[in-house]
Amino acid sequence: MSYPQSPTPDASASQTPAPTVPEKSARNVIGIVALALAAVGFIFACIPGALIVGWILLPVAFVLSIIGLVQKNKAKWQALAALIISVVGTIVGFIVFFAVVAASFNDAFGSDVEIGTDADSSAVVEEANESEAEEPAAVAGTRENPLPLGTSFSSDEWEVVVNSVTLGAEDEVMAANQFNEAPEPGHEYILVNYSITYVGDDAEGGVPAMVGLEYVTAGGNTIASYDTMAVAPDAIDTLSTLYEGASISGNTVIAVPSPADGVLAISPGMFSDTIFVAIQ
Repeated sequence: MSYPQSPTPDASASQTPAPTVPEKSARNVIGIVALALAAVGFIFACIPGALIVGWILLPVAFVLSIIGLVQKNKAKWQALAALIISVVGTIVGFIVFFAVVAASFNDAFGSDVEIGTDADSSAVVEEANESEAEEPAAVAGTRENPLPLGTSFSSDEWEVVVNSVTLGAEDEVMAANQFNEAPEPGHEYILVNYSITYVGDDAEGGVPAMVGLEYVTAGGNTIASYDTMAVAPDAIDTLSTLYEGASISGNTVIAVPSPADGVLAISPGMFSDTIFVAIQ
């Protein structure tokens, strides 16, 4: 009599499969090279005299970082870091470039302002710069120490003198033109009488509109002369060409917060330094 035999267990089925060990990513040589180039390029991009080197290395690093990222079974972090550094370095390089260009442009076309071109003005400026021995005053012509009325100052092309400032000039302004309107509540008109002389040597002369005039409140807010839509009595003509030695004088009206306690900010030329003048 035969008995049924129990099935023999399959040895292969009873064995637990060995865990799969992930393969270690191979070294990404291209990513490493890209990272090195990006780091060096970033450094050169921050140096004004060596910008061109950074501009060469950063694009190369950018391209290599892309290649490094698409490689299979390769480490990615070097290529990713290179990509980020190359992009940021390019942005920094452009910022440094424009800063260098702006500084060079200012050096090439800017002009220093000379204060006090005659004996009287020089004496006024010298007196304005005097102070107590223990505490020197701020330089004359700054907002902290504005020039007195009647002091001349000049650039390579323009000489300016603020002759007088009339505060609360609503009556004069309203009488100058029938279309002039009263200033807004809390504001007043001031009349700035000043003279502009062309001292440049260009045979074609110059336009006095290159001289900028603004009012700066005690709180530091700036009000440009062209912000006021009113006709000044005996208005100065800043659009007619002046030739060497020629001068014009006249008024500009500005609506300012009342009471007027600010200073005038005047640039004797488009690229000249700003000189501050007291209003009384």
